[in-house]
Amino acid sequence: MASASPRRRDLLALIGLVPDQIVAADLDESPLKDETPAQLALRLAVSKAQAVASSTPGFVLAADTVVCVGRRVLDKAETTEDVAACLKLLSGRGHRVYTGVAVVNPTGKLSSRLVETRISFKRLSAADTAAYLVSGEGIGKAGGYAIQGLAGAFVTHLVGSYTGVMGLPLYETRCLLEGSGLLEGAGLKA
Repeated sequence: MASASPRRRDLLALIGLVPDQIVAADLDESPLKDETPAQLALRLAVSKAQAVASSTPGFVLAADTVVCVGRRVLDKAETTEDVAACLKLLSGRGHRVYTGVAVVNPTGKLSSRLVETRISFKRLSAADTAAYLVSGEGIGKAGGYAIQGLAGAFVTHLVGSYTGVMGLPLYETRCLLEGSGLLEGAGLKA
């Protein structure tokens, strides 16, 4: 698996797979000029899968999640201030989460999918924001929130893949792995 994310490993376990290896791809994740958030998510997933596959035999799974408001990409929040800025932007409005998933099989064949999820947040009160900031849950998360945690209570509407928002859309991932020739119950190599 071309991701060090413990959340992605946990999600993969839900479909009965445990990676044989974890090798995080070290790539520049900056958007290219005129690249849309959807294009960015898919490009990063494909690039990570290809980078790891070039040095490691076997099946390689990679994913990348991008949270955006319009064309504005919300990066991983590194500080409490970043989380607060994201929450202020997301409060009372809709946003999109794009997750790209890519699989390279042992023959080098690449398969990929892009999953789009539309989410709306309630208008956040000062108390909502303050409590979330104290939790520290949004640090290190794209868009400054974790839907599977306390921020789940902010969601008024979701169309798409809940697990995609968490970082790995399970239905699409399973389809890609099966289509790539990985048998159910087999291990993944990264």
